[in-house]
Amino acid sequence: LLNTAQDIQKTVLKGIINSLLREWKGPRTKDDLRAYFILTQNPQFSSTSTYVIYAHLLRQITTLSDADHNLLIHWFKKMSPKRFKQLVDRLLQFISLRLFPAKPEEFPPVAKCTWWIPSAIKVLALLNAANSLCNPPIIPYTDFYNSTLDHIDLMEDYQTWQFYGSTHRFSFCQFPFVLSIAAKKVIIQKDSEQQMISIARQSLVDKVARRQKPDMNMLFLNIKVRRLQLVSDSLDELTRKRADLKKKLKVTFVGEAGLDMGGLTKEWFLLLIRQIFHPDYGMFTFHKDSNFHWFSSFKCDNYSEFRLVGTLMGLAVYNSITLDIRFPPCCYKKLLSPPVVPCDQNIPVGIATVTLEDLYQIMPELAHGLNELLTYEGNVEEDFYSTFQVFQEEFGVIKSYSLKPGGDKIPVTNQNRKEYVQLYVDFLLNKSIYKQFSAFYYGFHSVCSSNALMLLRPEEVEILVCGSPELDLHALQKNTQYDGYQKTDLTIRHFWDVVLGFPLDLQKKLLHFTTGSDRVPVGGMADLNFKISKSETSTNWLPVSHTCFNQLCLPPYKTKKELKQKLTIAISNAEGFGLQ
Repeated sequence: LLNTAQDIQKTVLKGIINSLLREWKGPRTKDDLRAYFILTQNPQFSSTSTYVIYAHLLRQITTLSDADHNLLIHWFKKMSPKRFKQLVDRLLQFISLRLFPAKPEEFPPVAKCTWWIPSAIKVLALLNAANSLCNPPIIPYTDFYNSTLDHIDLMEDYQTWQFYGSTHRFSFCQFPFVLSIAAKKVIIQKDSEQQMISIARQSLVDKVARRQKPDMNMLFLNIKVRRLQLVSDSLDELTRKRADLKKKLKVTFVGEAGLDMGGLTKEWFLLLIRQIFHPDYGMFTFHKDSNFHWFSSFKCDNYSEFRLVGTLMGLAVYNSITLDIRFPPCCYKKLLSPPVVPCDQNIPVGIATVTLEDLYQIMPELAHGLNELLTYEGNVEEDFYSTFQVFQEEFGVIKSYSLKPGGDKIPVTNQNRKEYVQLYVDFLLNKSIYKQFSAFYYGFHSVCSSNALMLLRPEEVEILVCGSPELDLHALQKNTQYDGYQKTDLTIRHFWDVVLGFPLDLQKKLLHFTTGSDRVPVGGMADLNFKISKSETSTNWLPVSHTCFNQLCLPPYKTKKELKQKLTIAISNAEGFGLQ
């Protein structure tokens, strides 16, 4: 079509607009739906000169019945990834150019076409539904992100959504699949900041009302801990100061002179996570074949430490700190089940719909065994000799659990093996760890009780909590600022030669040494604001860092060998804060 003469192309567009403007009587036929399906793929709609016609087509598709929409979704599912992505990209471009037109005179005035963007987003929603129904998806969910929306007033849009919900007023938050992770992070951060300010202000008002002298400490969540009693002190402090969880976090290590401008907080998180997840601690089991931690199903009297881990994760998101936690994707799915804590305490929380695929991500060997059972061609009952009963070892004692009432007497057969596998997976990932996970869930949501969580996919919560493990030191070099040095100075050239030549574990140690975390934030290396300052001390000294400001103070070492030696010593021995 695009290679035909201009007059033919114009005739086609004229035919389309005439068909769209025709008066409809009665419901659409299947042929009408086929026409809509074909027209959405018209490559002429990539040109802004056709946008008026394209907008009318999109509006008509949005007004179809639910049954018609379901049929379109069914057809979209059958498209090739290339053609499907073209459709998505065309709609995203249409939205971007309507929001920020390069030539405003090309389009009708905004006031006359307020329906353009909602229509395009609603058609995108049909494509997103089709994509979500496919396993694996046709294209990655990130291909639906419209980064142009990072530049609109996101908080105004979020507040419109909060106030009006999904009723009369359009907001992008109604369709969170188009908002990038960066946009969602901004919303969560701003929402957190507003909650912090509001709670700090309330503390101030209460103090003044009681005619007490206000002091600065009341505006913060002040945590004081001893390094040798880190977990118990942290648990005590967070339990005692539960009402202050939504204030800005400040950490003090008893007996150390370090002042917390952000660095001590990062160190506290890092050390606490390291201790809690240690195998000897017994709260989490590390599965070597999947490289993930999972909740220990051992019964205990008190689940408060699981609540502490949830609170820690919530505090990290709330205070924009990334953690090195290795939970499988299924954990984040459970954390959003539901995304907002229910008012009724009897409603179960943290129970997600889990599949064999979820189990594969944590315990691949067991999942493989269950899959063999599902595909076994012989007689399951005679050859496997299993019942609807499972066994688990707890503190050296083997305990049995029935997957359904009377399960120990129900044999697993070719007919009921699907039910057996589903109940077993549900037992492992939901039921056997219910008390542990619900404590963890309530801990997380005691800090992150924001409706903004409803905008997130489980994968996005993971990125907010853990950042990205992908280190791109070339990007860090490109975004580094200098104080006292030029990027062409010999010391700086030596520094980057050494760092880019480091193995991955030393590169992570450098990031940890200078920023307090070895993870990369959501916005990538550019968001770190990394700075190298010239240290006017003797070159016999080691480099020093200010983790609060992501700053490395580097003496002007004479040789590359000396720089490598001193830097390696410094980054390999970085724990604790001292002021001389």
